[in-house]
Amino acid sequence: MLHFKPLLVVSKRELDTNDLRQCLRIAFGGTLGFLVGKLTHDSYGAFFTVFPMLLLGMVPRMNAHILRQFAANVLLVSGVVLVIQGLFGDKPVPMTLIVMGMFALLFREMTRGPNFLFGAMCIVNLSMQMHFASYPTADVFNMVGSNIGASISTFLIATLMHWVFPDVAPREARQVPAKPITNQRHEVILATTVATLSFVAFQVMDLSGSLSAQVATILVLFPMSWKGAVPAGWNRALGTLVGCNVGLLVQLILMNHFTVLLFIAFGLWISLMIFARYHMLEGGMSAAGFGALTTMAILFGQYLTPQQDLVYSDLYRFSSLAVAVLASLTAVYVMHRILNCFASTRLQTDPV
Repeated sequence: MLHFKPLLVVSKRELDTNDLRQCLRIAFGGTLGFLVGKLTHDSYGAFFTVFPMLLLGMVPRMNAHILRQFAANVLLVSGVVLVIQGLFGDKPVPMTLIVMGMFALLFREMTRGPNFLFGAMCIVNLSMQMHFASYPTADVFNMVGSNIGASISTFLIATLMHWVFPDVAPREARQVPAKPITNQRHEVILATTVATLSFVAFQVMDLSGSLSAQVATILVLFPMSWKGAVPAGWNRALGTLVGCNVGLLVQLILMNHFTVLLFIAFGLWISLMIFARYHMLEGGMSAAGFGALTTMAILFGQYLTPQQDLVYSDLYRFSSLAVAVLASLTAVYVMHRILNCFASTRLQTDPV
């Protein structure tokens, strides 16, 4: 029987020096990305703030393999959005089948392990940009240009952060456990089906203002199993709730001064530093702290402008996300039960 824990669960009680350095990289890197997006007046400011969070928050080091995965993600997402959206954007059935095929290939990379970052970043970015491209007024060329610009900015920011705040001690490589082939099939089919259902639902219901809710339905699929999706959904909801409330608190403190960029940047940096600390205490995994980080990145990067404060976006975001996560978990549970009916896709659990 599953038990929900109402409080934040952490894997360590205090930070070591490497953790503190990663907190500083996340806080300064996210704030720099936010400033670049605002100063260039880019229409897709969320890219400039979210991408550094993903690269600096999900992986604690920079090496050639990480950079290859990041570059491959940029090329693949830009090409797919530009070509596929242009050719099939007005043809729902072929478009849905192509998106499903892309999700299947990317989730297969995630379940195999070595290219997990490539698969995860591609799925999040494809989800965001397919969502933006569905807007009737969307300029796809402008969006792809923003994606490339934000990716270059993120690479420079991440390199600078690792140079200014390097680790002080070598890190142990994370061990990727070998999975039975039936588990790999189970995870790929489950995650692909639910991600495709999310894509179709957001297109059919014309939920063009629910970017964060759609991204949340993807992030809860990262464990790629029912057992992992439940705590992921709970942590995501908890992190979003805290992030929304902190966003509102920053808005209330600043009141009518939210148009002053330096004040906003300072409020964002403090918030990111606090949530980065919880992210590290949770072992650096995608949990409540990471959920709060991405919440702040989307709220400040995309929705906060000199003409619009955070109050409406903040309240709408949490309510839409709660519904989206609940619907996703229901779909994950149904798929979990169906796939376990067949020997070739049954999830094998470790013996106790």
